[in-house]
Amino acid sequence: MASDDALLALQNAIRSNFKITYSNESDEEVLALSQATRLKLSPSLTLPKSTPTRFRKLSSTATDPTTSPNDFITLEAVLLAWLGRDTSAAEYMKQVRETGLLTFVSITERKGVIDWLEGKVPEHERIVPLATESTTPPGTPPPQLVRNGALPSAASATPSKRRYVADTSDLEAVKKLKKEEIELKDRTTVLRGTKPNNFASVKGIIGERLKKLREPSKTGSSAATQQPRMDPKLVAKKAKNNFPIIIISSSPTSLITMHNVKRFLQDAVFEPSSEARARAAAEGNSRAEDMIPIYRKRTHVDPSGKETETRLRYFIVDGVDALKKFGDDAWDRVICVMTTGQAWQFRPYKWSEPRQLFHHVKGVHVAWTNDPPNSKIKDWNVSEMRVSFTAKWKRRIRTDPIRQIDPHRRHVDKSVVAHFWKMLDTWTMTNKPWLMSG
Repeated sequence: MASDDALLALQNAIRSNFKITYSNESDEEVLALSQATRLKLSPSLTLPKSTPTRFRKLSSTATDPTTSPNDFITLEAVLLAWLGRDTSAAEYMKQVRETGLLTFVSITERKGVIDWLEGKVPEHERIVPLATESTTPPGTPPPQLVRNGALPSAASATPSKRRYVADTSDLEAVKKLKKEEIELKDRTTVLRGTKPNNFASVKGIIGERLKKLREPSKTGSSAATQQPRMDPKLVAKKAKNNFPIIIISSSPTSLITMHNVKRFLQDAVFEPSSEARARAAAEGNSRAEDMIPIYRKRTHVDPSGKETETRLRYFIVDGVDALKKFGDDAWDRVICVMTTGQAWQFRPYKWSEPRQLFHHVKGVHVAWTNDPPNSKIKDWNVSEMRVSFTAKWKRRIRTDPIRQIDPHRRHVDKSVVAHFWKMLDTWTMTNKPWLMSG
């Protein structure tokens, strides 16, 4: 029945603002979609989340989800596309990975599916129409054609058809719309052409270049120096989009500030913020920058034992005003937030709630060892670093495992900074690996 159709039931729930709830096999309500097995779409309708909908896969030509369920996208995948309608492409793909879906609504099709669910478009090319329902046996003539128990002749039974004449203003409007149309394509359809193409010439050009790269030049220069130079604008654009961002607290009481953060993370030397501020003022820099680039060397050892050293670039900012300089995707590049444990720091952030914030970024809490424990930090999913000092102004930073910083034992600073970068690299490779390419 149409009333039990999964896709139509989901559309009705969305258009009627019905709160869709999740439940497990024991009919217990759960909060996460990944933990649920059933979805409640109306007061009287609950369906398994694995129910195949009428949204057909791109590679399929099936027309009935009941006979070919593997050729159609599940109810869970369509609902996930609706829930992620306002998220970025990277965030949406992260949600897909967390749910473990192998087949999902692609990024290029997400907008069309959302418009159909909201009723903005009457149909979608990948959504199979509902089969018409009828209780009349096949071949039964219409009731109005049966008179006195006898069927009329074929000539009289065929109704006369009037020719449809389109309105002139409608034709003009359609012409204007077609001129502005942009045909949507995905990664499969763009490869389909109207005529065969021969790329033998391109293959020959690339083959010659590869041959030169594999052979050393006669002048003794390495093959790497013979590679064609890339457009500087493309290189700058790629680099700009791949530089990770670290946000520190703008509080003047923070132990890591814009005055000492570069020397600490780049040079592996801890210097008190007050001393760094005084040194900068003596050099004529009374005000710290709101955006500081830092560099670090990272050594990678492949399975064959070969070491490759790369130079990575990071940006340090102390607030959202400086973060806006990086564009609309700046929060996709934030990998770490250093906090003093004060919740007011997060108010202007994209995620103002600490638990949600530290689900998307790595959290680091820096505090004195003699400060009382902050009860909120325990629930914020952050790694703690504690700084201690004595009457002789000796300082040390302790993390887990214990690592110390002492101004009289400068060699210890490097182990602390190395531990910080190792911790941050592990988080970045797991959550935002595209930022590790340098």
